[in-house]
Amino acid sequence: MARRKMSKLSKRNIQDMKRKVVGFLFAGTLLFMAGYSIIEGYSSSYGTRHESLGKEESFIQLILPVSQKMYELYNVRPSVSIAQAILESDWGESELAADYNNLYGRKTGDLSRAVLMETSEFANGEWIIIQDYFKVYKNVTESIEDHALLMVNGTDWNPELYHPVLEAATYEDASHALQQAGYATDPTYPQKLIDLIERYELYKYDVSN
Repeated sequence: MARRKMSKLSKRNIQDMKRKVVGFLFAGTLLFMAGYSIIEGYSSSYGTRHESLGKEESFIQLILPVSQKMYELYNVRPSVSIAQAILESDWGESELAADYNNLYGRKTGDLSRAVLMETSEFANGEWIIIQDYFKVYKNVTESIEDHALLMVNGTDWNPELYHPVLEAATYEDASHALQQAGYATDPTYPQKLIDLIERYELYKYDVSN
């Protein structure tokens, strides 16, 4: 009789232990899932921030080699050239840049390789929307080279228009020279370029190899 009683107690203990083990595993699973969710949320948030920084650096590295080549050939500062491309093309994501490889908002009168688009211009103390024809390039390299040649050759009415940009002693002077030459209508254009150059340390590329 005593052995049968012990047997019943053992079975009851085993069942209790099974329930405790199942409960423990269930609770552990919930804790693991909660912890994983927190980690995954943090990773996702960090990944988004990292991806954003990576995108910016990727764009800089994409156009850097050609910009440096233009510096060697024509003395067009990479810091200013890259900052202009960033500002004008919104990191290469504007429609004009993404679809037509135009990084600098270059306009044209040659309609055989042009696209009609809206653009903002600052006139008479206010921003207005106009339509104009912009150049279409085969690739971004062509766009960067054309921008450098504009600095060298100027315009039909003034071949030396942008020479002060090339002759500027600093990137600050070059940025202001662009404004004085009438490259952009935005009165804050030089400071925007300078801010980009300093934020992303683009000035470190203004060193001849």
